Amino acid sequence: MKKALLVTGGAGFIGANFIHYLMEQTDYAVTNVDALTYASHPFMQYAFLDHPQYRFIQCDLTNPKQVEKVFDQTYNAIIHFAAESHVDRSIQSAAPFIDTNIKGTLHLLDAVRDGKAAKMIQISTDEVYGSLKETEPSFTETTPLSPNNPYSASKAGADLLVHSYYHTFNLPVIITRCSNNYGPFQHVEKFIPTVITSALTGKEIPIYGDGGQIRDWLFVEDHCRAIHAVLEKGKIGSVYNIGGDEEQTNLAVVKQIIDYLGADPTLITFVEDRLGHDRRYSINYEKIKRELNWHPQVDFAEGLKRTVQWYKERLKESKRECK
Repeated sequence: MKKALLVTGGAGFIGANFIHYLMEQTDYAVTNVDALTYASHPFMQYAFLDHPQYRFIQCDLTNPKQVEKVFDQTYNAIIHFAAESHVDRSIQSAAPFIDTNIKGTLHLLDAVRDGKAAKMIQISTDEVYGSLKETEPSFTETTPLSPNNPYSASKAGADLLVHSYYHTFNLPVIITRCSNNYGPFQHVEKFIPTVITSALTGKEIPIYGDGGQIRDWLFVEDHCRAIHAVLEKGKIGSVYNIGGDEEQTNLAVVKQIIDYLGADPTLITFVEDRLGHDRRYSINYEKIKRELNWHPQVDFAEGLKRTVQWYKERLKESKRECK
């Protein structure tokens, strides 16, 4: 009998990529649950409609009655992507982040505790560790949590809840914390899609502050492979950092996209910095490399090329649809 997997937030950026990966690489039977918010791709309702390994259920994880309907079977694992993740929106209003990221996680943990899934993988973020100075060593799995915005605070709260269930109830859980993802299907409000779409359409490219913020970039396909490795071989109770080994300043990323597209560099517009903006993220992924033999395979130049091409194709499609 095929293993059954519950993927939450499977219509979002990383979740959608992960489901495509699963359909191509495994024989898992996948149930995709998503609330279909502004950040979701509605087509994921129908992407694999005729595939015998796939089904979609629209579900708000903050609603216990809706969650109960999802567990009409026992799953081998839950991969929990579903989250509010847009930092700027969390600064404007934190309440939805508390509801989705903490309450939603709680409802899934209780389902695992009730025996409705054999284990759960909590997909988290390096932002829970806070900010690094340029000379400080990279985040490890033992770096203290020190979130600096409402989004990262809500994810840290969810991580701590997962950790508490492991220690209190011996729940079979694993936490992964990734660096900044990029690639196909990412929402246009996010940094790299904003830069690409602005450059393609001749609009101003906004950069917070001086553009010197440093991020470690991870191509989403590499992230999917890492999660698969954790799913198959990860140690229960562990935390695994997943990094791309590609630290870049925001300004350097913008210039690479402009150069690749041959866009006008005067489109760059420096705007007032984000409140509480973290200066640098950097991930040490030695643990997952050592234990699970995972490492990133797509370098930033190749990943950026593939990402730009994907958004160029989507822009062409949208123009055809408007005719």
